[in-house]
Amino acid sequence: MAKIDTSDFRPGLNILVDDEIYSIVEFQHVKPGKGGAFVRTKLKGVVNEKNIEKTYRSGEKVESVRIESHTYQFLYSDAGLYYFMNQDTYEQFPLEKERVLKPEFVTEGENCTLLIDVDNDQVLYAEPPAHIVSTVEETDPGLRGDTAQGGSKPATISSGAVIQVPLFINKGDQIKVDTRTGEYVERVNIN
Repeated sequence: MAKIDTSDFRPGLNILVDDEIYSIVEFQHVKPGKGGAFVRTKLKGVVNEKNIEKTYRSGEKVESVRIESHTYQFLYSDAGLYYFMNQDTYEQFPLEKERVLKPEFVTEGENCTLLIDVDNDQVLYAEPPAHIVSTVEETDPGLRGDTAQGGSKPATISSGAVIQVPLFINKGDQIKVDTRTGEYVERVNIN
């Protein structure tokens, strides 16, 4: 990891704070009338997603962390491990279930984004794509005319997640789901 000066701060830069990786959301150089200059920052946790504010003395050194995101294909899960494959090199590696965000939306063959700490050669976490198309495996039957009421019912999709869908959705329908919120987006017609 490289040490950088506060003059190198910019939004999106990843730094180490109390052994956690944070991304700089915004920063401000402050030069008061008396006393030394300082830098006020707003930070968001890369893994823990906490928002914090931290102040640094001007010229203070901090450790920067290089993080890259890569697309890997999810193969299968076994005994609490999720196996991903690099589609260029066909290299496979396991990742603990705790490091997979929203595993209920990860299905075999799905392309997921892995965030990797390049300096330590460590995978921070894996996340599914923002939207997935899935088949409704189980739900109550839809009724004719239930397209405009605005009600909802639970449905189990092919990945195993249970989400709320409109009343007109039937078993076997293809639907688009927002994995960030776990909400139904639309019915998909596949011809």
